[in-house]
Amino acid sequence: MRRDLINLDLSDVDADDRLLRACSTWRLSRAVEADVLPTLRELGIGLTAYGVLSRGLLSGYWVPGRADDPRNHSPRFSAENASHNLALVEALRRVADAKGCTLAQLAIAWVAAQDPSIVPLVGARTRQRLAKALPALDVELSADDLEEIEAAVPKGAARGDRYPAAFMSSLGVGN
Repeated sequence: MRRDLINLDLSDVDADDRLLRACSTWRLSRAVEADVLPTLRELGIGLTAYGVLSRGLLSGYWVPGRADDPRNHSPRFSAENASHNLALVEALRRVADAKGCTLAQLAIAWVAAQDPSIVPLVGARTRQRLAKALPALDVELSADDLEEIEAAVPKGAARGDRYPAAFMSSLGVGN
């Protein structure tokens, strides 16, 4: 039998639909771990994780309060959630500092360390930011490092959905 399909990219697919609508995002949102990854593993499908820097929250470049920032429409970046989420970022930054890497590098390395079939997709606004992110490929995380990251940002710790309610209702995977 001839197989011409090499890659198929899906976005925001839930496991109940058996990948007819899938989620490939990690950004402080970890629903994909319980809802989608088991199905992907069962079917031998890899995951391209986009948004691993949580729309700049984990890059170290985002600061609250810019009136023209489109992220202001995201509950995760709202005034009532931003301070809580920035406290998580600072806890993660302490882990990165102890590891000798940047916050962004740690976030990218953490996603890559979850499973060899997961590829973190890193967006960068400039070549300089990309150059700062690429050393994440050399960051090796031990079991102790992974436990420390989990303690800094436990599953479910982020506040606010990643999209406004109207958009979230159309996704197959939660927060």
